Amino acid sequence: MKTENPPADSAEAPAGKRRPRPEQKVEITDPKAIRALAHAARLEVISELYSTQVSRTATELAAQTGLTPSAMSYHLRALQKWGIVVPAATAGDARERRWKAAGTDFTIKSGGGPASPEFAVLDLELDAYRRRVKAHAEARDEQRRRGETGEPPASVVLASNLLYLTPAQRAELTERIFGLLRDYELEAPDAIPDGAVRMATMWSMIPDDRGGPAAG
Repeated sequence: MKTENPPADSAEAPAGKRRPRPEQKVEITDPKAIRALAHAARLEVISELYSTQVSRTATELAAQTGLTPSAMSYHLRALQKWGIVVPAATAGDARERRWKAAGTDFTIKSGGGPASPEFAVLDLELDAYRRRVKAHAEARDEQRRRGETGEPPASVVLASNLLYLTPAQRAELTERIFGLLRDYELEAPDAIPDGAVRMATMWSMIPDDRGGPAAG
């Protein structure tokens, strides 16, 4: 999922390599829709369905988010209202509806100021990242208590950089980063390579005005 605040004069960036699949972008610009996303469970659903491109039932998604199936069904219907998720074809037991992403890529675009609703979405995304880090640390500590060899420290990567970029460079860097990530996406949702581990990634770019103007 992407949250964008695009520069007004950004140039068209060169296209990065893409995995061989038709691209269908779902773009949210309505402030009401953005506010509707400001819920941890809904962001978890969006991340799961868009990242995996696999359909899920309300029960399956509820187990992942800690909600009841009825509460998850409510959230799924809310996301359907804004065209973010859609019903999927059933396989086998058709008693429970399946849901899937309405497209292959999801983007939130807003030109609002600091009080705009996408900042609430950002807070929830950061909270979700903290939960992933905490769960990984707890699982690794439990492995060590059992005398098992845990994941090497390099399995968790965090980097921070300060750059000076023109609007055209910002657009180019964004496209190159997402193009690189697409190169590592699965060609088919069920074609997971042997030995592959599910990894969560997060990338952000935001103006930092605290350092003043760049030196001439």
